[in-house]
Amino acid sequence: MIFMKPKSTIPVLKILPLLLLIIPWGCKDKVEISQRLTAKIFNYPVLKGKVANPVLRIQLQDGIEGEIVNAIQVLTEKTKQENLKNIRIYYTENDSVFNNKMLFGQAEKPKKASLINGRQNLKPGTNYFWVTYELADNVDLTDKVYTNIDYLTLGDQKLGISNNTETKALRLGVAVRQHQDDNVHTYRIPGLTTTKKGTLLAVYDVRRESGRDLQGHIDIGVSRSTDGGNSWEPMRIVLDMGEWGGLPQKFNGVSDANIVVDEQTGTIFVAGLWMHGVINAHGVWQENLSEESKEWNHQWRTKGSQPGLDVKQTSQFLITKSTDDGRTWSEPINMTEMCKDAKWWLWAPAPGHGITLKDGTLVIPTQGRDENGLPFSNITYSKNGGETWITSNPASHNTTECMAVELSNGGIMLNIRDNRNGENKSETNGRAIMVTNDLGVTWTEHPTSHGALIEPRCMASIHRHDYIANAGTSKSILLFSNPNSKYERIKQTIKVSLDDGKSWSKEYWMELDEGRGAGYSCITSIDNDHIGILYEGSQANMTFQKININELTKKND
Repeated sequence: MIFMKPKSTIPVLKILPLLLLIIPWGCKDKVEISQRLTAKIFNYPVLKGKVANPVLRIQLQDGIEGEIVNAIQVLTEKTKQENLKNIRIYYTENDSVFNNKMLFGQAEKPKKASLINGRQNLKPGTNYFWVTYELADNVDLTDKVYTNIDYLTLGDQKLGISNNTETKALRLGVAVRQHQDDNVHTYRIPGLTTTKKGTLLAVYDVRRESGRDLQGHIDIGVSRSTDGGNSWEPMRIVLDMGEWGGLPQKFNGVSDANIVVDEQTGTIFVAGLWMHGVINAHGVWQENLSEESKEWNHQWRTKGSQPGLDVKQTSQFLITKSTDDGRTWSEPINMTEMCKDAKWWLWAPAPGHGITLKDGTLVIPTQGRDENGLPFSNITYSKNGGETWITSNPASHNTTECMAVELSNGGIMLNIRDNRNGENKSETNGRAIMVTNDLGVTWTEHPTSHGALIEPRCMASIHRHDYIANAGTSKSILLFSNPNSKYERIKQTIKVSLDDGKSWSKEYWMELDEGRGAGYSCITSIDNDHIGILYEGSQANMTFQKININELTKKND
């Protein structure tokens, strides 16, 4: 039998694409936008040194027992792919704050569209998944990352996000210190400065056994960065009183560091507050303390520090120095007898950084409790390179932690935490701002005091940045950072003043971290074009970020 070739034959390969268009393939290949599925991107910093940085939360409502999520496709189209080391997805059931997480799946080589497979049985009601990023080691800290969700596979269904919008840009940073690093329970109270050689020095409390304030086993640590904050050397201990006086380390804590660079000589000073033993609520120093003793009090609490100069009467003001760019530190000098008024209950450093005035005077912001135990804020200064120091009159009362800047006219502005703001949530909630032109002999209240810069009652940072603008002109701005809330330590924000602190226009605000943290911060100049900030954020005990000045000073769109 002879088979004849048809005169008109359409090759199968040409027909197949047409068939694909008309054959129904079932709902598993179709993405259905579902009202059950929503996503939220939080303004959290994404940090080097942290394995799981939460960048997006998926909320799946109306879960039915027996339903299984088996894949989620993550989109990173606007992110430089070389900046990502890993994408992980975690399941957190009904916990929407990223605790008690269970790994769903991961993409070790992220792509612009990464399908992450897993198998998660849903519980009845609302379920949560978190997308997290791990950054590559060589990221540029001024870059940003983005994320979005394409779909989630629930059984045979592909569900799309019902509230998908333009993705947010998330800023990068470094987790300089995290809970349990080097077996330390908590790191708190940041200070940050730049040496004459351009090295960044970060100081902080090393709270070894708990997150509680003094008294406790607390030392002052320092981390160095010689590359603008991209990487940080292992922690060094700067102030540690050991088992001084025969008491355990938990009764020789040192806290609340302030760091200042002598811009003329390059010498770096770190001041800290040392507490020896415990002075009880009645002002009596406790005898026979041992490792098993449970006694505790705080220098700001009841009569935890008292009039006098002796270690058994009052907390002690220590200072150490480095002449080799922060690599090694001297034995501490006790400045209590030199500077403290014996009638005061307390004289202590205010945490953060100090400044060098144009005439070479070193200034450390300080704080204390007067002869009636009432808190005050002031400054302590040296005109001979740190050989001797003088403490000023109080700038204000019922205030504590403060930081200083030199104004254009040579005066010193002191930006101060006001205790009344704990209760005062009215229009007069705001940082106390005082100015002196005679090194604290007299003080005047600034027009912006109690109104311009709100606070939940928390330490804050102020810093002057001098730079050459693109046009070649010399400029100077003031930078301020704190939790931008009257009520909680949330919304860590940098604000900029272009007029020597007379105004802080909202168009020059930059929120760094919307989450809840301990809220303390410190700003320094890295170079002409960048500033750095170290703060107690929601994602790490000590969070560092590097920010371009042009981005801070341009008006928001």
